[in-house]
Amino acid sequence: MRPTARTSRRTLLRAAAAGVTAMAAGCSGGARSVQVAVVWSTSELDRFRQVVADYPGSVQVVSAGNDIDAFLRARHLAGTSPDVAILPRPGLVTEYAQRGWLSPVRPSSEYAVPNGLGDLLTADGRRYGVWVKAAHKSLVWHLPSMLPEQPTDWDALVERTRQLGALARRDGGPAPLAIGAADGWVLTDWFENVLADVAPESYNALARADADWRGSPVRDALDRLAGLWSIDGAFLGGGRRALLTQYEESVIQVVHTRRAVMLSGADFTADVVGPFQRGPEAPTTFPFPGAQPGGGPLIVGGDAAVAFADAQGGVELVQWLTKADSFRPWLRAGGYLSPNTNVPITSYTDEVGRKLAREMQAPGTLRFDLSDQLPGAFTGSDGVGIWRIMQGFFADVTDGVKADEAIRRATGQLALAARSAGGGR
Repeated sequence: MRPTARTSRRTLLRAAAAGVTAMAAGCSGGARSVQVAVVWSTSELDRFRQVVADYPGSVQVVSAGNDIDAFLRARHLAGTSPDVAILPRPGLVTEYAQRGWLSPVRPSSEYAVPNGLGDLLTADGRRYGVWVKAAHKSLVWHLPSMLPEQPTDWDALVERTRQLGALARRDGGPAPLAIGAADGWVLTDWFENVLADVAPESYNALARADADWRGSPVRDALDRLAGLWSIDGAFLGGGRRALLTQYEESVIQVVHTRRAVMLSGADFTADVVGPFQRGPEAPTTFPFPGAQPGGGPLIVGGDAAVAFADAQGGVELVQWLTKADSFRPWLRAGGYLSPNTNVPITSYTDEVGRKLAREMQAPGTLRFDLSDQLPGAFTGSDGVGIWRIMQGFFADVTDGVKADEAIRRATGQLALAARSAGGGR
């Protein structure tokens, strides 16, 4: 197979070099290590290495960087695929399975996930991946002193944003919202939460090949977003500055410089908060607001472990990762949410983690990150796909383009991107 356009020469060389290094390391010292390629870096990488340190065999963990798909395609071309990979999108699992790159896997008897999640990792009736890490994406973060009363529904959020925006314009106070719009996934998370609330019956349908991206569910979700994002003074420095702001900087605006009040972000925001929190006051969360008080959406993302075909020890390691106590070191360290509903709530060392785990484990309507289910380039990355389209929509509504026109542009681009990826209309 030829590398895709997104597989750069640098990625090819880095992946090939990692493969050669891994083979050399595996051949020296007797038993061959099981090699795992992951998307994680820094503290997450360190914590996963602590997890696999308890595995009965030798495990070597390699960070593939932000584009693990390009990394793994390059390794496949070089004939040096790892034994196991941790993938951030279920679409990659099914695509690799259909290409014959993966071995079927079987989780341990201690493994269970919420309804609907397991089906995302199957192809032709066989399981090719298991969820090993979850992300709760329906949270709004703030400092209690900056927001004494939390909005309980969408209308209350809009009204509070108007009030704080007016104060910011008049007195130079903090902006109502921080948003790292330079990272397109931040905007798709907003869109998915709103879509799951305004059209819950249509949410999963948009992941199918016949999805209607011009239909009323998409238009209604974009209209609700336009009503909030277009509020004068909603964002620090306005929409143009927000489009240059990365996610980590938006967290800093809330917890350190305190130039913004609220931030919509997943549970892993806690990892960013730690180094930048100023003083003893820690941020807290409230559920992403829905139309009705207490009735908001629950969107989750996740990372899945797969074993490559003919991998030595890969299937066994993947099965071990599904045991209820395998991720205990990461649970103790914090910043980890398990998709395994058999992991005891008492395993979490902090109240936020216990609260989120209860929500994950409670019966109800849970939906997986939509953009991570979309095919091909439509799934989004820097400058392409649904990420770029949502950035364009954000730019329009924060720059004075009327909502109807901004929605018309965005839905047309979404429909075209879906068709280009082999589906949608």
